[in-house]
Amino acid sequence: MKLYLSPTTPFGRKITVLLREADLLDKVGVEWVAGTPLEPGNLPLVHNPLGKIPVLVLGDGTAVYDSRVISRFLDDHFGLGVYPKGAALWPALAREAAIDGMIEAAVLVAYEMRLRPENLRFDGWMTAQWAKVSRVLDLFESAPPAPTPMGQVMAMDHIALACALAYLDFRHDSRGWRAGRPMLAAWQQGVQNRPSLRDTQPPV
Repeated sequence: MKLYLSPTTPFGRKITVLLREADLLDKVGVEWVAGTPLEPGNLPLVHNPLGKIPVLVLGDGTAVYDSRVISRFLDDHFGLGVYPKGAALWPALAREAAIDGMIEAAVLVAYEMRLRPENLRFDGWMTAQWAKVSRVLDLFESAPPAPTPMGQVMAMDHIALACALAYLDFRHDSRGWRAGRPMLAAWQQGVQNRPSLRDTQPPV
């Protein structure tokens, strides 16, 4: 298998953290790519016509894309147990969907600031996107995940949340997401030194 991703994408980081948590680095090769919605660069368009990463290409050439689809595939293929069984699955998937929506909103704000000319930026639209981020942060402040013991693989929604919070620090540190969210900040402080997260930090 080959995984296409960039070192700064939080969606791709979810998968690289999962590979480290589950000790699968020898099972999946990584190819680093780069591009933006304006300039696709060397993004693997032949494997994902949407021009998004991560993309996992299987041994038979089948392309699996969208981070949640890739994580579900890896969980099923390798029997990882990062998703619960039975009725508990649906709340876990809903939490991961909320986290991914928060990441997407934060990415869109970053694109607005980095790619759109300053005189064309839509402040109201960025405010609306950040409101999504704030609501999801508040959701997890009200019910933060339980700590995962070292040596135990983190649940996928926990991995997604850790990567999302790190992305907020990476691209939106000045917004101070921790203010008024001590429970979530404490959870993030406790999880950020796991080797899987420490070894996948985006470049400064």
